[in-house]
Amino acid sequence: MATLETGLRRASQASLVLSVVLIIFGVLAITLPMATSIGVVIVIGWLVMFDGLVQLVHAFQSKGAGHIAWKLLVAVFYLVAGGYLIGRPVVGTASLTLVLGIFLLAEGVADVVAYFATRKGGSSPWMLLDGVVTLFLGFLIWNQWPFSSLWVIGTLVGISMIMTGTTRLMMTLAVRKLADQAGDSPLRQRAA
Repeated sequence: MATLETGLRRASQASLVLSVVLIIFGVLAITLPMATSIGVVIVIGWLVMFDGLVQLVHAFQSKGAGHIAWKLLVAVFYLVAGGYLIGRPVVGTASLTLVLGIFLLAEGVADVVAYFATRKGGSSPWMLLDGVVTLFLGFLIWNQWPFSSLWVIGTLVGISMIMTGTTRLMMTLAVRKLADQAGDSPLRQRAA
């Protein structure tokens, strides 16, 4: 039983630290929205280029001319798109802002559905709040696009990080409270 409690304590401490880090980075993202937006575009550009290199290597491991040609085409597309995002991050923010809006809408729907699917099992109302706020952010992007593309990615990513960090923090505190209550149970005192 002590090993389970020790493991739970370590996991909850790590979760608390991650929650606080998410909240701090969310505040930083909101205070520096243009730098955050450009930084996000550059990181995505590098990830896309890396995926293009993987696709290129995979193309030469494929069999059949059709498979090789298709994979080479995909690899070239990824490499060009990634290079474009890295080379022109300010221009790339407009398209990525639209993609972010679509992503936030999908994430918000998923969070709301997850809340209603698990609410009988005691899911946290923070999950519902996270989903509603994320949906709102997605709709906000949709209405403002493309005029506010330079600041919207950083600001909305920051807000989402703060909400996710707060949700994680509240859920971790709830788990700790349950674990403490279980530790004081009569069965545990009898076993000791």
